[in-house]
Amino acid sequence: MKLAIDILLGIVCVALILVVLLQSGKSAGLSGAIGGASEHLIGKTKARGLDALLGKITVALAVLFMILTLTAAFFV
Repeated sequence: MKLAIDILLGIVCVALILVVLLQSGKSAGLSGAIGGASEHLIGKTKARGLDALLGKITVALAVLFMILTLTAAFFV
């Protein structure tokens, strides 16, 4: 049982790292000035929808990470 929780915790950790890295930054620095033209041509709604989805996935993975971490701590 402990091994299964540890493996699942590792998978959730890697998934959480990947989802956080896929999200766009909130600062509109130089990259925001350069990417502004492409957003204007392509449209911002698709990017906002993807960011919202990634945000929801991040919250779900973070909650799962906390539950698995507490569960793994009890099996030590």
